Parts: sequence; C-alpha cells; structure tokens
Amino acid sequence: MKIKTVLNSFKHAFRGIALAFQEHNFKIHLIMFVLVVIAGSYFSIEDYEWIAILVISALVLSLEVMNSALERLCDLYSTEQDNRIKRIKDLAAGAVLLVAVFAIVIGLMIFLPDLLSKYP
Repeated sequence: MKIKTVLNSFKHAFRGIALAFQEHNFKIHLIMFVLVVIAGSYFSIEDYEWIAILVISALVLSLEVMNSALERLCDLYSTEQDNRIKRIKDLAAGAVLLVAVFAIVIGLMIFLPDLLSKYP
C-alpha cells in the first residue's frame, strides 16, 4: 500500500472525527466521558477500571458516529416520512442506547462504592 493512500485514509478519518464534533449527541457523550475521566482521577481508580471505562467510552462514541453516518445516509435516500427509514434510524439509535446503558452500569460499578464510602 502506498504511503499517499494511507495518509489519505487518515485524512478522511480525521475529517470524520471533526464532523462528529458537530453532532449534538456526540457532544453530550463526549462531555460525559470528560466527567467520567475527572471522576476517575479524583477517586484514583484502578488500571483495570480505566480500561473498562476507556473501552466502553470508545464504543459509545464510535457507535454515536456510526449512528450519525447512518442517519445521513438514510436522509440521502429520502427526507420524507418512510417507515422503513424510521425503523433503520430507530435500530441504530437503539444500538447507541444499549451501549450507553451498559456504560452507565459499568460507571456505577466503578464509582458507586467510592461515592458511598466518601459521602455516606
């Protein structure tokens, strides 16, 4: 593979990440991630807890980007009311919600004991 092709791939990927920052829901997930990182630093969580947080956060953020991409693709097909497109968008949003719920559960498993011991 040529270096120019690889560099172009990275250029497109970084452009995609920049576009993600324009998405409202991505910003919400990113703010939550920053708050969790601050909490993790404050409570001095263990390395394995950081790994869990980083993996689930990457999953949430990545799925949110994929959800946004899928919504844009569906909008190219039609912006009129179409139950098939609604179903596709709902499924993609449901995937993000599922991962976000698991992220909340992981966050509670990590932070709840610390919160209960520091603030009884």
